[in-house]
Amino acid sequence: MAYAKTALEEAALPSGGGLAQRWRHWDKTSLVWLAAIAVLVFLVVNPLVRLFAVSFQDANGAFTLANYVGAYGRSRHIEALLNSLVLGVSAGALCLLFGVPMAWALSRTDMPCKGLVWIAILGTFIIPPYLGAVGWILLAGPNAGWLNKVVVALTGADKGPFNIYSMPGLVLVVACYSFPYVFVLTKSALDLVSSEMEDAANILGAGHLRTTFLVTLPLVLPSILGAFILVFLEAIALFGSPALLALPARFHVVTTQLWQFFEFPPKVGLAAAYAMPLLAITILLFWLQRRITHRKGYVSLTGKGGERRSIALGPWRWAVLGWCLLVTTLSFFLPLVVICQAAFAKAWGRGWSLDNLTFRNVYAIVFENALTRTATLHTFLYAGAASLIALVLAMCIAYVTNRNLVNRHVGSALGFLTMAPFVVPGIVLAIGFYAAYTRPPLLLYGTAWILVLAFTTRFLPIAFVNSNAAIRSINPELEEAVRTLGGSRLAAIRHVVLPVLKRSMAGAFILVFIPATRELSTAIFLYSIDTQVLSVLLFDKSDEGNFETLASIGLVLVVITVALILAGFRLMGRDFMLRRTVA
Repeated sequence: MAYAKTALEEAALPSGGGLAQRWRHWDKTSLVWLAAIAVLVFLVVNPLVRLFAVSFQDANGAFTLANYVGAYGRSRHIEALLNSLVLGVSAGALCLLFGVPMAWALSRTDMPCKGLVWIAILGTFIIPPYLGAVGWILLAGPNAGWLNKVVVALTGADKGPFNIYSMPGLVLVVACYSFPYVFVLTKSALDLVSSEMEDAANILGAGHLRTTFLVTLPLVLPSILGAFILVFLEAIALFGSPALLALPARFHVVTTQLWQFFEFPPKVGLAAAYAMPLLAITILLFWLQRRITHRKGYVSLTGKGGERRSIALGPWRWAVLGWCLLVTTLSFFLPLVVICQAAFAKAWGRGWSLDNLTFRNVYAIVFENALTRTATLHTFLYAGAASLIALVLAMCIAYVTNRNLVNRHVGSALGFLTMAPFVVPGIVLAIGFYAAYTRPPLLLYGTAWILVLAFTTRFLPIAFVNSNAAIRSINPELEEAVRTLGGSRLAAIRHVVLPVLKRSMAGAFILVFIPATRELSTAIFLYSIDTQVLSVLLFDKSDEGNFETLASIGLVLVVITVALILAGFRLMGRDFMLRRTVA
């Protein structure tokens, strides 16, 4: 009755009512949408505009092209750019070699132990790429790496053959932690392909191998090409692994060269100019990737349903399983084993004996080391704040665009701005934040807020993709029923939308929180002594060569990530992280 009375009163309000009366009956939720739009401009537009502007400014703010001359006038800067391209192409090709056969095996064949392989791929997602690089330093360091020690012990050679501090080593490490993108996108496409065309090829005399190459894989070729582009972009934008492996090998890629520009005094204009081609390449290839994957694959027309049957591989199923286990051993099992050994060793190079076992390293990291405790607190505090802000902002924008509360063109622009950080490498975004918020009136550098806001912007697309899907799942008629009874839009959101979306919101929060706790490429440019986080601390410890402490920090991060993923399993299903992070 109260809602109905309010509705009648609003209907009886004269069109020429006073300003105060109009304000009293105006939908106050519009203020929320306006605030969300303002925050979006603050987080996305301002840093990118400042980045572009600073690339054409000298120290006094005057227009100049000297930054571009300095950025590309030296051969070592050009060489770093070429190294990034080589890294991207090589890592992308290796990811295809790793991921496509595994996707085919799990989607289309009767290969045994699929659950084990799936868990190992998820484990690869869990391990941060820079922690995986640490694991491979312990495995294939030129002198003390365990693989080299094994070869020396077995052959009596003077030294082992492996050297992770090289371009091939960097390519291997990057591919090990990027191939899951190829796997997920390819498997998702293969799961949609029916077996009928394969059956027709078999009837005409083609074997399983020939059918796979001539029929099955061409059907999912757009997804494979899109995955290659995505991996290429991931490889050229990485900072942690190249910094750990390329710098000791005395060569640069674009991201490590950008980091060199920030040695005191920071050369912000030079860094901004040098980042422009990386940003342009990323935007162009991301657009191409979306165009390719938008096709979802080629279409086969039949008069029956899309039944899918597993291919019986016979004895070859063990060879296929061997390949899958080889890849996951390189990416997950071996690195995790040596990281655990180093974390619980008095001295990691002394072997695996019980007298070398200790829990002191992990205990000190968690309970005694003040620097680590502070960095841990900062990590989860900043990640939690960034996740909450990103989720609230993403929900607001998703609601505005799906409920047509703004003009269609404005809604499209809001969606584009919300997804724009996805095509901006973290290191480029960090330079934009540095350029935008290191001077009045918004002097944020050195505070926790610049990290929180950078993390929010970096992972806003993840929150938006999940929020958008969640909002679309709610029938607008539920909200209209509340409005019909006289309730405000805010009441409809509070009593209808939010209770329905609780699980989806919790899952989206976890999906933002996990990468925010391990983000390095943004944090390395924006942290200060008072705002250090675990990822930066782990990177700093690598220079000291204290791999016991390094492995302990990484292990703490992995354990907490696993706990969060288990919570996500209960909320969203077992594959929520693999599918939604590449949505």
